[in-house]
Amino acid sequence: MEQDNLKNKITIIIVLYREDYNILYKTLDKIRDFKKIIIDNSNNLELKNKIKANFEIEKYILNKKNIGFSAGYNQGVELCETDFLLILNPDCIVDNKSVIKLYETLTLNENCFLTTSTSYNENNELTYAGGLLPENGEKDFPIKLEGDICVENTLGSCMFLRKKDFIEIGLFDEVFFIFFSDDDLCREIKKKNKYIIQVFESKCIHSHGISKIKNVLEKIYLKEHYFLLDKLHYFRKSDKHKNKMNHVINKKNNYLIKIFFSLITMRFKKVIYYFARYTAIFKYNSFLKKTKN
Repeated sequence: MEQDNLKNKITIIIVLYREDYNILYKTLDKIRDFKKIIIDNSNNLELKNKIKANFEIEKYILNKKNIGFSAGYNQGVELCETDFLLILNPDCIVDNKSVIKLYETLTLNENCFLTTSTSYNENNELTYAGGLLPENGEKDFPIKLEGDICVENTLGSCMFLRKKDFIEIGLFDEVFFIFFSDDDLCREIKKKNKYIIQVFESKCIHSHGISKIKNVLEKIYLKEHYFLLDKLHYFRKSDKHKNKMNHVINKKNNYLIKIFFSLITMRFKKVIYYFARYTAIFKYNSFLKKTKN
């Protein structure tokens, strides 16, 4: 199908939080031919004005507070008016040709729920894009492909799907703030006996590990707090690893002791690290109490 015919069928949804303009520019510059929706969780009006001066954006939403990855993308889906959508991270560069490959693979495979690109870094080295669900293996190595492959799980940095399918499965579970929402979606896809295809001829350049948070202590807190909290929620929804999660929860009081000793030894990064994990467990336990009442 010609690219012009796809313009009205595909919307690319991007959620922002404290984004660097230059990185975002590189991403948007490659996808000028498609409709785009941007959700900014950092309410950056200056960035919005700069982007809209250089790109055609169908809908650009500034959220007054950070509602998280899952809720942000769900908000974008609700505003989407096309049959197909691409969930894309602002630091994930994919060109028009690769988007079309994702569309073609999805529509040519009846039981395929989601397609994703094969991921590389800036040095054209293969990086992790898909593999096993967290309960079945680690995300520690990329799959070396010679063609398309079915995977249990894929990163939320580049997900192509039908809007109606995504809505019917329940969108992202908004209990996940940053992490594990992509894992949770992939697990739901597997439960429905649908599959995910990592497309060999669709290429993305993903800048893994580039931090948007410049303050070191804030970065430690946000990463450790939300990773542990979202991990607890993920395994709460699974029959596996419940004993392992209970072991983590039982460490809450130990974290208080470690906070105290880190304070008196003036190891402030450790203070933030343990405090982040303590508050994650506290928030998780509060969630469990609410759901039981």
